[in-house]
Amino acid sequence: MIYITRRERFNAAHKLFREDWSADKNKETFGKCANPNWHGHNYELFVTIKGEINPETGFVIDLKELKSIILEEVIDKLDHKNINLDVDFMKNKLASTEILAVAIWDQLYQPIAKHGAQLHAIKLYETENNFVEYFG
Repeated sequence: MIYITRRERFNAAHKLFREDWSADKNKETFGKCANPNWHGHNYELFVTIKGEINPETGFVIDLKELKSIILEEVIDKLDHKNINLDVDFMKNKLASTEILAVAIWDQLYQPIAKHGAQLHAIKLYETENNFVEYFG
């Protein structure tokens, strides 16, 4: 078993808030992230896959294919978008980094599996100091 990771970047805006809470409770809970006028991040996404090396190609997965999957299923949908308003796979979900990482996993799991590899981890940096990791 070998692991390989692809990094991609995207910029997106979001707001953390719950419609069923008051503005004060949202601000108390989410702080600056509850800004009514949104705020943005320069995200870094690391997608790690695992599998056996194909003896004919020397690859677990062709990295051109992995890049294409990530761009089509995730980056093109998120980059320069409002996560709360524009992203189909985040509809009706709180736009926290944790929930976003799980949603990205869900977007990538099957397309990667179709190429004979297994999704191992999603690492999503919201800032240089804050990131989440999700292992399915």
